[in-house]
This record gives sequence, structure tokens and C-alpha cells, in this order.
Amino acid sequence: MTSTRSGGGPVKHAQKLDRGTLLACCLAIGVAQMGVSLAAPLLGIIQRDLGASVAALAWIPAAFILPTAILELNFGVLGDMFGRKRLLVWGGVLIAAGDVVAGTSGTLTQLIVGQAIAGLGAAAIFPTSLAMLVSATPEREDRARALSYWAVSLAFGAMIAPLISGFAAEHFGWGWSFAVPAVLGLVTAAVSALVIVDSRHPAGRGLDWPGQITIAVSLLALLYAVIQGSVEGFGTPIIIAAFVISITAGILFVISERRARTPMLDLNLFRTPSFAAAAAIGLLAMFGFIGTAYALSVKLEAILHVGPLQAALPFALIQAVPLLLTPFLPRLLMRIAPRTLLVTGLLALAIGQFWMAQLPGDSTSLLAMTGPILLLGTGFITMFTALTAVAVGAVAIDYAGMASAVTSLVRETGQSLGPAIVSAVAFGVAGATLTSSLSDGSLPPEVVGVATGVNEQGGPLAVANADLGPVSDVVAPLARTALESGLDTSIYLCVGASVLAALIALVIPGGMPRGPVAPPTPKATSLPSTTDRLQPTRD
Repeated sequence: MTSTRSGGGPVKHAQKLDRGTLLACCLAIGVAQMGVSLAAPLLGIIQRDLGASVAALAWIPAAFILPTAILELNFGVLGDMFGRKRLLVWGGVLIAAGDVVAGTSGTLTQLIVGQAIAGLGAAAIFPTSLAMLVSATPEREDRARALSYWAVSLAFGAMIAPLISGFAAEHFGWGWSFAVPAVLGLVTAAVSALVIVDSRHPAGRGLDWPGQITIAVSLLALLYAVIQGSVEGFGTPIIIAAFVISITAGILFVISERRARTPMLDLNLFRTPSFAAAAAIGLLAMFGFIGTAYALSVKLEAILHVGPLQAALPFALIQAVPLLLTPFLPRLLMRIAPRTLLVTGLLALAIGQFWMAQLPGDSTSLLAMTGPILLLGTGFITMFTALTAVAVGAVAIDYAGMASAVTSLVRETGQSLGPAIVSAVAFGVAGATLTSSLSDGSLPPEVVGVATGVNEQGGPLAVANADLGPVSDVVAPLARTALESGLDTSIYLCVGASVLAALIALVIPGGMPRGPVAPPTPKATSLPSTTDRLQPTRD
């Protein structure tokens, strides 16, 4: 494997990770992760300011996350082919540009477009930063330390983002929430350009357009069906057609990857049980984690109407917990089996989620939420660190780029599905509950008529927040109760996802290795070069 410094030609691949590269990768992943949680404290104020519908609230975070899920596999390939350094540089530039577009938006459409542009930058950074660190740390101890710094940087970005957006929205306006990450995007680009020692693995890699198109269509159609189905009904022809398109495109993706000369995803990777299990666990765990956070944000802002900064504090505290565990993460990875860490982290997530659902419906006290928040934060960083080590350690170092891209793909897919499915379940249950309450005969017909009309047009969230005069005093509490019931139901679904992920970690055949195992048999077109094969393939 070759490396190039910013000022010259190829140099011998370093056995020890360059400090400048580590710094740049950690900065990049922190800035990229900020976009995932930046909008969390803003959903309520955006809903009131721009008149966002129930479905639109789910599209706001999804617009950032979806490009990362769709494009990460090809960005992993681009990094292998043309060098990972330039992807980090352009990723920072795109994040800055997207945040400027989002921050200056006066319409929901412009906001979503800005989120998508920033998400494109994050899509370049997520797999690239991870692959760069893994490729430069063939020794297990060095890799464990680098991965812990990478994971904590990610958590730090997630922690400060809601504080920044909550403070800015409360004191200057929600558009200013995007100013700090825009500046940091440019800083990321500059630092990456100046200090990174480049790496690549071009042998046998090439862009896979059939695979890219089919996976993009499949994920877009799936997300559209889940989000819009909660509004238009899952039995309507357009929603059914979207599900059919998603499944068909997914099948075509598998077929195209099996036939491609240079697949962006070598399906043989999934012949390694620990890698396949890590992918499934990542999807379920991130769905449950982000889904719970989304449900909490809707409850605090759109239903209970707390201020943006107050709404930001629980999210910041969830991500502050990993920072306290920083000194222990490398030792945990070295001394405790990944299966044990995974199961422990996932069960902590499940207990925290269950506890959160059990809190009183009108609870906004940070003290009351401290217990579940600590469990969510501890469970997340324990699970995430162990999962990352397992996924990239399950294959030889020559396949680090592809393995890290797949890890990012399933993580971002889970994160994009979290708000979508939680929104569909929560507002579906809330709508049915409110309809039942309005039709039980206890309310005057004129009140029922007004509330039913608003519910049919905008759902229970509109009934809870609309100014309906004297009618609001009667129906708004019913709508809030229905919404709380729906959100609790969706959190229980997240509990189930975390428990299922823990069961997968328990029953995986042969357990989960501490270090890389032999890679699955690759196609001849994707064999590493002679130079790469001379590098260590085991930790």
C-alpha cells in the first residue's frame, strides 16, 4: 500500500499512524457528525416557523443522513482509487456549502436541499476517515487507540451540535445554528489539505454505476414509502408502488454486485459471520438510538414547547457520557471480548429506552431524564466502539476501505430509518387514538367536527398546536395525550430493535474475533496488489 505526503510523491507506508492524519480524521468525523444532531433542538421551532407537516419533520434529519447512506459505498471506492485525502478536503467544503444554504433558507425546500448538500460532504468523510485510520494501524493496540479517538470525536461532534443550535436559535434565530458547522467545515478542509498523509488502495477498484443507481433508488423509495405512508396511508397505490420499487431495486443491486467486475460492495464479505452480524447489529442499534432521540425531540419541542436550548440539553448529555469514558475505551477493546462489549452496550441502550418511555408524559426535567440519558450514552459508545472494531477487524487490512464503507452504510441507513419509522408509528398510533377519543360521544358535535377536520388535514400534531379558540382547550389535551402514547409506542419499538441486536451478538456462530480474520475469497478482479499483499493482514 502506498502513501503520499501533501508536498510530494509516494512514500513507504507508515507502520505508525501519523499524528497529523489522526488529528485531521478526528476533526473531520466530529464536524460530519454534527450534522446528524444539529437539527434535533430545532424541529419544533422550524415546524412553527415554516409550517412543516408531520412528514416534513422526518425529512429534515433524513435529508442529511440519506446521502451518506446512498453514496458511502462509492465514496469508499473513490478514496481507494484517487486517495482519501482529497475526499476529506471536499467533504469539508460540501458541509460548509450545505450549511450556508440551510442557514439562509426561508422555505422548507431550501432547508432540505441544504441538509442534503451537507450530507453529501458527510458521506465523503464517514467511510474515508475510518478507512484512513484502519489502513495506517496494522497493530491491534494502535488500531484500538485510533478507533477510540475516532469514536469519541464523533461523540463530541454529536454533543456540541445541539448546544450550538439550541443557543443560536434561542438568541439569534434558528438559521444561525448552521453558521458554526459551516465555518468548521472550511477548517476541516484546510487542515486535511495541510497535514494528512494520504493513503489509497486502487488495485482492482472501480466505480460501479449499476450498483450505485440501484442502491440509491432502493433506499430513496423505501424512505419515501415509510415517511409519506404515515400521512397518505400505507395502503394507497403510490405507497405500495414505492415499496415494490424499493424491493425490486434492492434485488437488482444484489444481482449487479454479483456480476460486476469491480463491485463497490463485495458480497463475499458477508460470508464472514462476524462481519454479517456486525452489519445487522449496526442497522438495528442505530435505528433504535436515533429513533429514540427523534421521539424525544418531537415530544420536547413540538408537543411540550420547551425552548431550543432546554431541548438541546438532553441530547448533549447523552453524547457527553462517551467523553467521560475516553481513557477506558482502548483498554476495554484490548481486554474485553467484543461480544461482551456489544451485548452490554445494547442492553444498556434497551434499558435506557424503556426507562425513557416510562417517564410521565409532561416530564421536561433534565433531572428526571438523567437515568435513561446516562444509560443511552454509555450504551451507545460501548456498542459503537466495539461494533466498529469488529466490522473492520473481521476482514484483512486490504479490505479496510470497503469494510468501513459498509459499516457506515448500515449505520446511516439505520439512522435515516429511525426518524422515518418512529414518525410513521408514533403519528399513526396518535392519529388512531385521537380519532377514537373524538368519536366516543363525550364531546359536543361542533367540537368533534372542528377537531376531526384539523386532524384529517394535519394530524394530531396540528390539533395540539393549532389555535382553534375555545375548542383548543378541549381537544388540545386529547391530542397531546394521543401523541405521547404514539411516541411511547415508537420508543418501545426501538427497545425491541436493541434487544434483537443483542440477541444477534449472542448467537453469532463462533463468536466475534478480537482481531481480523482471513478475508472471504474475493473475485480475481478485486485482489489486492502485490505491494498490498506484503502488508500485514492480521493484528
